[in-house]
This record gives sequence, C-alpha cells and structure tokens, in this order.
Amino acid sequence: MCFHSMQVFEWRTALAAMEASQDLSEHTQQAHRGEFEPVQSPSTPIKELDERACRSGGSKSRGRGRKNNPSPPPDSDLERVFVWDLDETIIVFHSLLTGSYAQKYGKDPPMAVTLGLRMEEMIFNLADTHLFFNDLEECDQVHIDDVSSDDNGQDLSTYSFATDGFHAAATSANLCLATGVRGGVDWMRKLAFRYRRVKELYSTYKNNVGGLLGPAKRDAWLQLRAEVEALTDSWLTHALKSLSIISSRSNCVNVLVTTTQLIPALAKVLLYSLGSAFPIENIYSATKIGKESCFERIVSRFGTNVTYVVVGDGRDEEHAASQVNTTSLPPDVSLLTISPPPSLLPSFLPPLFILFFRRKRELL
Repeated sequence: MCFHSMQVFEWRTALAAMEASQDLSEHTQQAHRGEFEPVQSPSTPIKELDERACRSGGSKSRGRGRKNNPSPPPDSDLERVFVWDLDETIIVFHSLLTGSYAQKYGKDPPMAVTLGLRMEEMIFNLADTHLFFNDLEECDQVHIDDVSSDDNGQDLSTYSFATDGFHAAATSANLCLATGVRGGVDWMRKLAFRYRRVKELYSTYKNNVGGLLGPAKRDAWLQLRAEVEALTDSWLTHALKSLSIISSRSNCVNVLVTTTQLIPALAKVLLYSLGSAFPIENIYSATKIGKESCFERIVSRFGTNVTYVVVGDGRDEEHAASQVNTTSLPPDVSLLTISPPPSLLPSFLPPLFILFFRRKRELL
C-alpha cells in the first residue's frame, strides 16, 4: 500500500497521509475558522505529573464502578478512531519544565522553564478550585464514568460539596487505595457526585474556559497562551487544525490517552482549548493502568470494524498499540507503523509515528 502523501509530513498533512483521497489544505481553510486562532488556542501541558501524580500502583479501578461507554450502533458510519497522545504531541509542557525543549530548538531556557511553571500553576489551580482535585487526587479514575454506577442521580443544584464530609472521611480512613477505590455506599455516592459535577463543568465550559476562570484569570491565561505559542512556533495551532478537521467529519472521532491523572488532564484540555476536539467521554488516563490497557478499553468500546490511528511521540504508545494489535484484535487485522524521516518533519516537531490498525483486506 502506497502512502505517498507521507512524503510531506506535518500536522496539516498528517491526516492526508491517513486519508490520501482528501485534500487537507482545502479542509483546513474551511474547518472552524477563527475557533482555533493562535491567541484563542492554548499550547502547553503537564507531562506525566510525576511530582503530584497519583501515588497509587498499576492496578485497575474497582470493577463494579466502571460503566463502559456504549459501542457505536451497528448502523454507525464511524470508520476511523484517532487515538492521540497529549504531552509533547498535541501540546508542549514537560519539555518546557525540564529545559529540553529550549536546548533542542535553540530557545531561551530560563524563559521556557518560567512559562512551564506558570502553566503548571494554572493547571493545578483550575483542578483544585473547580474540579475537586484536592478530594480526588488519591481517588483517581481512568475514565470519567468509572464510578457512575454509584451515582443515584440526586439533584446537585443545591448540594454542598464543602460540608458533605467526603474529604475528611477519605483522609482519615484511607479509602482511596492503590488497588482501587474502597468505601461505603454513602462515601462512594459522594465520590460519584464529584465526578458527575466535573463532567457537567467540562461540558459547560469546554468552549469557554474563560467563563470558568473569571475576568482576571482569563486575561492572564490568554497572555500565557500567547507567550507559549510564540516560544513554541505555533505548535498547538498546527495540532488544533488537524484535530478540528477530524472532528468535523462524521466518520471520524478523536480519543485522548494521557499519562496524566484524569482531573489535571481535564484541566489541561480545557486550558488548551481542546474541548471541542475531545468530548469528555473520549478522554482516558493511563496513570493507573498503563496505555496498553487504555487501548484495550478503546478497542472494546469502538469495535474492530474501524481503523485505529494512534499518534504519539514516544515508544510507550507504539509498544502499547502494538501489544493491543497482537493480543486483542482478530487475526485478520494488521498493524502498520509509519515513522516519517526527521528530514521531512517541520523543525518544531519531534519524531512522531502513526500506527494503523486495519483489516488486512483493506491493505490489499
């Protein structure tokens, strides 16, 4: 199978490589013009979150709490599932903090680190203030609906999260353990309430995070995004163009798998204006179970009659996707790996790879 379009690989042509019959330049001009302008679109993340990331082990969340998303209906026209890595693929953050981005691309190291620290503070501030991270840091989940079966549907419009005793009970009883969440029915319901409220806030503000931040913080956020975007040569702007094109197609869907804990990951998605590209149901945190298990969940959700395109910058994505291909997919499904030569990449992009999971008959 010929992938001649990969000869000119960049964000706005990556999709053309996956769908050679499409003219990406034409779509780029038409897709959501103005929605993802550089000043209006953030650009930086938080890789791994090792310093504050969940201290729990690699076990899966409690089984009874998981509520799997429904698979596409039989008559669905879904054809491609794009599974994206977040940090250093869509956004730049960890390499700002470490200084590696500045060293690699000839930027000002102190400035890069300073911008990374400012963004990190903003991410955790949003997570703590609005997304219950102080309560949920030790009760991390892979997916927003993993404890939804414990939610009784109570009206939360007048519910007082500050006085329901959840945080004190969790701290004193150590109810959030490395092997998963464990607590009484009442405590689990309060946990589910928090994740439901997070889901509501995300859905409400995914296209208007400035409304959640308030005027003062909104101005600081816009200024910081503009500074990061300037330092990273519009990295996020290019990524957002590809994401918006995919989102505009009824036969394609974007899914995010990140090694960041779920709550800070949602804060990052909001602050980088990625909410339009990633519905909250399509965001998975691999902090507790690893990317391979996340990929298995995604394949289980969307089925094997679609093409999976995994885009990332690290060998962990490649290895995890390869393992899913060999262990979870039927024998008539094949894996293709495309690693564009560095000489063909724009100077601001790291080495990337694209993985195709596709039925063998489609490759003939």
